[in-house]
Amino acid sequence: MSETKLRTRPVKPEEKETENEEEEKKAGPMLRRREFLLRSNLSMDASCSSDVSSDSFCSRASTGRIRMGSGAGGGFRRRKSGKVLEVSVGSGLEGSAGRRMRCAWVTANSDPCYVAFHDEEWGVPVHDDKKLFEMLVLSGALAELTWPAILSKRHIFREVFMDFDPALVAKINEKKLAMQGSLAGSLLSETKLRGIVENAREVLKIIQQFGSFNQYIWGFTNHKPIVGRFRYQRQVPVKTPKADFISKDLVRRGFRGVGPTIIYSFMQVCGLTNDHLLSCFRFEECNTGTGTGTSGNSEKGERIGGENEIEVLVANVDELSIS
Repeated sequence: MSETKLRTRPVKPEEKETENEEEEKKAGPMLRRREFLLRSNLSMDASCSSDVSSDSFCSRASTGRIRMGSGAGGGFRRRKSGKVLEVSVGSGLEGSAGRRMRCAWVTANSDPCYVAFHDEEWGVPVHDDKKLFEMLVLSGALAELTWPAILSKRHIFREVFMDFDPALVAKINEKKLAMQGSLAGSLLSETKLRGIVENAREVLKIIQQFGSFNQYIWGFTNHKPIVGRFRYQRQVPVKTPKADFISKDLVRRGFRGVGPTIIYSFMQVCGLTNDHLLSCFRFEECNTGTGTGTSGNSEKGERIGGENEIEVLVANVDELSIS
């Protein structure tokens, strides 16, 4: 049997292209299927990643540092899946179930006596002369102490200053009061202690002139609180033209340590101005039955009525002469 040699003839270019096209047609459905599966896996990975990110955000929100929804604090918007996600940073009290919404300066870590001070006293209109004098003294102490520190020593203040009776405080011996090692010496500096005694004497003069310290001090606001209506804590001022005006009149009468910042703190705590935030549960409670009030930036030329009108005119003249 003779061997036959197989000859391979060269493949023409057009024949090679035809073979490639036939192979692509056969492999086409398989490639398209692989591509579909690959895209599906990528989509699933993206979805899982999004879920993990969302779970991480929710865990942060549960700590109280970040909360969903709008609030008094600042915030930002994040767009996710065509929806707008509102994220706000607040004190952690507003969004928690079962907790009352308070002013931003009260936090979850605030001392209980500080929280009670906000919930029961701060912003409540005061008309008792002894109570007004007490708040004037405690507000003046802010120059050296904070409110939590003052409240923790409040029982000592009341003991030293005889329950803030101006008639009794005015008779205190200033040298003995400021004596080294005395109980009063643990509260404030000697300058502040002497100022409290001097202010008590000036309060008695005002009572003699106006009938009561209450009549005098509330006359500056037409005997109704000024309502701030602030949404955010950053909007609340540390002093106002009204506070500056009252401060100048007190200084003219001989009071000491009664700058406009101290006086505005006094106005806030005594309810002369209602500076609870609109979102705070105490805003409406302190505002109920008090009228709408006026803006926190009311002008100095406002009439305060009765016998106070002459004093206001005198103070205006003094102010113009200084300026």
